[in-house]
Amino acid sequence: MINRDNIVIRTDQLTKSFGDFTAVDHISFSVEKGEIFGFLGANGAGKTTAMRMLCGLSKPTSGEGFVAGYNIRTQARQIRKNIGYMSQKFSLYEDLKVWENIRLFGGIYGLKEDAIREKTEVLLDKLGMTQQRERLVKTLPLGWKQKLAFSVAIFHEPKIVFLDEPTGGVDPTARREFWEMIYDTADKGITVFVTTHYMDEAEYCDRVSIMVDGRIDALDTPRRLKQTFKAESMDSVFTALAETSTRQSE
Repeated sequence: MINRDNIVIRTDQLTKSFGDFTAVDHISFSVEKGEIFGFLGANGAGKTTAMRMLCGLSKPTSGEGFVAGYNIRTQARQIRKNIGYMSQKFSLYEDLKVWENIRLFGGIYGLKEDAIREKTEVLLDKLGMTQQRERLVKTLPLGWKQKLAFSVAIFHEPKIVFLDEPTGGVDPTARREFWEMIYDTADKGITVFVTTHYMDEAEYCDRVSIMVDGRIDALDTPRRLKQTFKAESMDSVFTALAETSTRQSE
């Protein structure tokens, strides 16, 4: 049951069209504070376009959307101050050192120098990367990069963090450690909005939506989705819905 007082993301008939093509087709959903919300869909389903609107990077053609209490159509700047974002690529500057990346993003998020210095030491210690502070990011193992990128995305303690396929390419152990960080973040009241192609990760979410051809065709807890589709796994649920798509993959 959704607690209306704790909603941090809300859309109502949100739509994005490019000419005659409707990439996102009248989607409506809500996400609560501290929820781990899985946003799934095959390539071409429209999830990336939807996420860009929620992050204030693209204006909708019609419908409404509110993120952290701000209107995605008219208050994009305020939204960007209250969210974090991490993608599989381009989340860190490879030719900067570990501490330089932290300082850079702290500045981008508007933190003061004293706060950045103090929080940097705390973060490096927590990640076990104090001895790696002078290393160029490009020399780090992929699992370390992803943990650092996620930590940088929530460095300013945003209300919501958007994770776009954050665990792509890492081994199962690194993925498990990464999800432990996600759980810890949600426990602190930060909403985690995550896309993934790993259906076992969908099982870790509080609720999951699945987009097909620009629409949200399913939205519920993993357990209830499996019951509804009489499936043993989220992979089976996803496959059943994806097979109904009439779009060509991007």
